Amino acid sequence: MTERSEGISQSWFCGTSDPDASVQLFCFPYAGGNAAAFLPWQPLLGRDVELWVAQLPGRGGRLFETPPHDLDDLVAQLTEAVAEHVDRPFALFGHSLGALVAFEVARALRRDGLPTPDSLWVAGAEGPQTRAVVHPLHDLPDAELVEALRDYGGTPTELLDDREMMELLLPGLRADLALDECYTYRPGAPLDLPIHLLLGNRDPHVEPTRVAGWSYESSQPVRRHVFPGDHFFLFPHQATITALLATALAADPTTTR
Repeated sequence: MTERSEGISQSWFCGTSDPDASVQLFCFPYAGGNAAAFLPWQPLLGRDVELWVAQLPGRGGRLFETPPHDLDDLVAQLTEAVAEHVDRPFALFGHSLGALVAFEVARALRRDGLPTPDSLWVAGAEGPQTRAVVHPLHDLPDAELVEALRDYGGTPTELLDDREMMELLLPGLRADLALDECYTYRPGAPLDLPIHLLLGNRDPHVEPTRVAGWSYESSQPVRRHVFPGDHFFLFPHQATITALLATALAADPTTTR
């Protein structure tokens, strides 16, 4: 394996190049998440899958860069970065906000005449045109936002209790939440690919009837996978989920692009 160190795609994605892998997987994290949350998936996915995780400005190694505030601009830059990386069959995966981003990147790739994914994996997210924002968080005062994050359960308590660190992280998190909560769906033709929908059976932030809206976004049946857990069910079940991904990607009949 070799590290890629040049080009726009390197600034937007973290991963390790493996020319022997038969398929590429591009992951888009949840609001406030960074590449470190998904990079540990690589050894679990096996040698047939080359993993790349989006690293947005305002978090991780790009902490001191200005966070994105325009979803269209973000999607355009990520679409260009994906297109630079792609040299074999690939899939897109996103959790929560990342599911919206992955969906919009898939549509942008099609619109721009670029290589398109063979499948789209969305986790912890309602359908793009049926979703609802019940309790907006992005404009809450700092103290209230921190408490709301405790309820979500995806941020370590020791981090939430570290005031100085939270001062560094909150701008990027607010920007992410605003992207998610201010999202406006634009009608478009369904994608011609399978959508895999991953859900936690006790996720208080995803309403089952609005989840069904993903069926409007594909000309193929949506494949639903339900796991025990809340909004961050991914992490206690990462071994099962990565095995599911590896098996499904390896079984894809597409072998050339």
